[in-house]
Amino acid sequence: MRQPIRAMVAMWPEITGRLLPPDLRRRLDGLVTVVPGPPVTDFAVASVGPDLAGTDVLITGWGCPPVDAAVLAAAPRLTAIFHAGGTVKALLTEDAWQRGITISSAAEAGAGPVADFTLAVVVLAGKRALPAARRYAAGHFPTHAERVDGNDGLVVGVIGASRIGRRVVPRLAAAGYRVLVSDPYLDRADAAALGAELVDVDECCRRAGILTLHAPAIPATRHLIDARRLALMPDGATLINTARGALVDTEALTAACASGRIDAVLDVTEPEPLPPGHPLFSLPNVLITPHVAGVQGSELRRLGDFAVDELERFLLGEPLLGQVHRADLPILA
Repeated sequence: MRQPIRAMVAMWPEITGRLLPPDLRRRLDGLVTVVPGPPVTDFAVASVGPDLAGTDVLITGWGCPPVDAAVLAAAPRLTAIFHAGGTVKALLTEDAWQRGITISSAAEAGAGPVADFTLAVVVLAGKRALPAARRYAAGHFPTHAERVDGNDGLVVGVIGASRIGRRVVPRLAAAGYRVLVSDPYLDRADAAALGAELVDVDECCRRAGILTLHAPAIPATRHLIDARRLALMPDGATLINTARGALVDTEALTAACASGRIDAVLDVTEPEPLPPGHPLFSLPNVLITPHVAGVQGSELRRLGDFAVDELERFLLGEPLLGQVHRADLPILA
């Protein structure tokens, strides 16, 4: 008789209730036998060892310790990891790939809130709402003649046709923006199907009134937006970064924004968090939010739903929607 599938939950306890609320936990319990007790945050704790030895699948989230060679040696039955989060790069060592463990990420489920945030910021940037609000606070109410900024027909450049970028582009196009996209893995036909014109990064910077970043943070994209490319952006343009801080040269951006020539909305920075008193915080044309574009609060359930759905597909022998392959890691966030 086949043994029941045993699952271990490994993540920060403070997020477990939001990732796996009671009804979703009941569904999980109906699919597998979940190791009892609080979620695991340290595989090396002696009490975890016996349970780990009998674990077939891991349900992981933020706060899960790395799954390295020692963990794998202690988990001979482990065949799959379902990550209720985005990137798995910090979660897994090469040993997991060499062992052939099936890996699934809920990154697709986490893309929606970032795309929504981006669209909202684009609309505000098209109105140049940030500098207008600062001028209003200083006592200036704009005349009709001064109200020259609007969104219809505005050119928006999207750097990176990632999961999020591919959600942003068609929504921008449907809303009446002229959309440029730059991605080395995208061809013109695919870009056109999304509703965008394919251009290189320099042309995207040069032509876009709003530039929004959705590329992964990999060696090839570090400081992709540097002083030279910031100088290409038109006067009055806005840079939006909801991807990773390393994509932008912070010192160069600070200088460009301090000149008043361009605006910026940053949900991520390098370093993150920015130290108190950083010059970007005091600039009237810069808005910095503390990495809130991604899933948080009530949105965390999206990740749990995806992970449990993936587990069910795995048990039924169906194709996984979020499977991560070793060969894709170099270009993934």
